[in-house]
Amino acid sequence: MPVLDLKGSDECRWDAAALGEVMLRLDPGSGRVRTTRSFAVWEGGGEYNVTRALRKCFGLRTTVVTALVDNEVGHLVEDLILTGGVDISHVKWVPFDGLGRASRVGLNFTEKGYGIRSALGTSDRGQTAASQLQPGDINWDRLFGEEGVRWFHTGGIFAALSAATPDVAIEAITAAKQHGTIVSYDLNYRSSLWESHGGSDRAIEVNRTIAPMVDVMIGNEEDFTASLGFTVEGAASLSRLDPAAFGRMMASVVEEYPNFKVVATTLRHAKTATRNDWSAVLYAGGELHIARQREDLEIYDRVGGGDGFASGMAFAFLAGKAAAEAVEYGATHGALAMTTPGDTSMVTLAEVERAMGASGARVIR
Repeated sequence: MPVLDLKGSDECRWDAAALGEVMLRLDPGSGRVRTTRSFAVWEGGGEYNVTRALRKCFGLRTTVVTALVDNEVGHLVEDLILTGGVDISHVKWVPFDGLGRASRVGLNFTEKGYGIRSALGTSDRGQTAASQLQPGDINWDRLFGEEGVRWFHTGGIFAALSAATPDVAIEAITAAKQHGTIVSYDLNYRSSLWESHGGSDRAIEVNRTIAPMVDVMIGNEEDFTASLGFTVEGAASLSRLDPAAFGRMMASVVEEYPNFKVVATTLRHAKTATRNDWSAVLYAGGELHIARQREDLEIYDRVGGGDGFASGMAFAFLAGKAAAEAVEYGATHGALAMTTPGDTSMVTLAEVERAMGASGARVIR
């Protein structure tokens, strides 16, 4: 029996949709933000990255729900999204006031890190168009009812953007459930986003409202503690890639939220910014599935590895694969996504499936 009751692809226009902010990432390459004189520019966002990879790597039909300012910066983000093949028909365009005082596009200055110097992100995203979305701004019945969506993804980053975005997320998820769409949610706790409006207490309040409607919950031990208020025993062992400890945590989570058909997370032990142990676990149907552990995985750019896991896992379930395969697709795609620059995946399905069975990285001719 399938883990998830997914709608057929012939019933829906979209295989997947995401709700979240899409920012511009300004990347100083191998240098530092504080000293660089030139930046590479990418688009990225925790929720968007999932649908981008599902389209670009896995070849599925995806759309993104967000808001952008109708100026040259907003249209740069539009061009980057279109390059990734993601549909923008559900983007809300906000008028530009000539200055950006009323609304703007978010910026994310991100250093990859190297060796003992950790990756570093500095967000500049106040008063962004996406953070000002309000309930009623998006026609959810059109998206989920008239067009149809098999898989909907959003998460704790979007929910933390403003006082109103939790209500937008709840409105979206409620509509998705009414139309039989599978909902995945990445807790993705960021203390910097919540601290101006309620901190962890508000995060728990919001996420405990959302959790009963979620089918696939993604999060690590910090996420479940700070975002859902769980007391996690043996947290030290969880940070050291102890799959059994995660299994116990996930079983207790499902006991409280039996609507979670799948609970999943990546396992990462960051020895340095450029060398990590890496794996993932997935709990479904009372069974724990563990991805192959990659020790001393070489990292080029760690940002987006978790989103790569989420998209690889989603693809596997959408393709009718079993839970044990889903965690391998997710972990392998996440590992490959961290071998290239930027937040988004630059790999192919063939490369993912080749790496799932590979023991090395011989030259491909």
